[in-house]
Amino acid sequence: MDFALSDDLLAIRKVARDFAQNEIAPTVDADDKAHRFRKDIVDKMGELGFLGCPVPEQYGGSEMGYLAWVVIAEQIARVHSSMRLPFNMQMGPALTLLRYGTEEQKRKYVPGLASGEKMGCFAITEPNAGSDVASMRTTAIKDGDFYVLNGGKTWISNAQVADLALVYAYTDPGTKVKGMSAFIVEMNTPGISVAPIEEKLGTWAAPTGEIIFENCRIPKDALIGKEGDGFKICMNQLNDTRLGCAAGALGVAQACVDAAIEYANQREQFGQPIGKFSTIQDMIAEMVVETEAARMLVYRAAWLKDQNQPSALETSMGKYFAAEAANHCADKAVKIFGAYGYSEEYAVARYYRDAKSYQIVEGSSAIQKMIIGQDALGYRKANR
Repeated sequence: MDFALSDDLLAIRKVARDFAQNEIAPTVDADDKAHRFRKDIVDKMGELGFLGCPVPEQYGGSEMGYLAWVVIAEQIARVHSSMRLPFNMQMGPALTLLRYGTEEQKRKYVPGLASGEKMGCFAITEPNAGSDVASMRTTAIKDGDFYVLNGGKTWISNAQVADLALVYAYTDPGTKVKGMSAFIVEMNTPGISVAPIEEKLGTWAAPTGEIIFENCRIPKDALIGKEGDGFKICMNQLNDTRLGCAAGALGVAQACVDAAIEYANQREQFGQPIGKFSTIQDMIAEMVVETEAARMLVYRAAWLKDQNQPSALETSMGKYFAAEAANHCADKAVKIFGAYGYSEEYAVARYYRDAKSYQIVEGSSAIQKMIIGQDALGYRKANR
């Protein structure tokens, strides 16, 4: 990989940075504190082609690639992590349909997801199924020309605003992962109810909720791929959405670096800027190095995907390290700000809250370390 971004990618990064500063930053604190989801901003990102970077033009995408997608998502999260969520919620279903869906499914659903016209989500997690995806209990039992969905999903981003959901359920509950299947489900289908999850540590402006399926009849052509393909599809989908999470964590880490440097040069104690003290320099140096190292890992994973090369291991490495970097940087930023870092008056409190999710979602840091460790030991190769 060339360590320098191309002129095109530099231009894309500038457009994304300017957009975040002009369209998101002016109201970010008010939006976050009001837990306000900004569909109008999602629409604008869709119009600019931000959301559909990896999607071919024939299906409504901008075809700029995964690295462009990561660069843009990083800049959005650098201003507001909550507004990075649509990158995953749109592309999780869209890329899955492109990889496994029928031509009819691709043409019907992907353009709306790429443009942001149709809001998406993906439903994996259940009350008793988090990292252990195979322990989910939601079922989709064949009944003539329909499947009947029953069960519940929780901690689903975009649940209450989504038009479409990528849903995983068992079509043959007795065969465990071999009986899991994937479906594209229209959220206005009778038998679907949604309840918001209001109390969260961070990402306040990103809707999160529970989805309940009660005898929900979906047409048989909602099936993605074949019955029993669900676990394989889910793992491949996570390889895409983990990359989006890694980009978001990278943006939060950089935001912490930016804030810490600015504050350290402005705040004076004992007659000089606090940046002159070695303890502050030490913390900022660690923050800068961790963020740059994370960027190289995340960009490399995206570059590999653009080259159609295996990238599951590199994506796990990037997601793990970027998530840890975001949390370390947020912790150090709060320390540098002192009491002000503990106050909602400054953005570092929001960065601290938002950073934590990246150690949990799309496979926790512990899961990423398991993937990396098993690959290194030869027990289970990630890029096979």
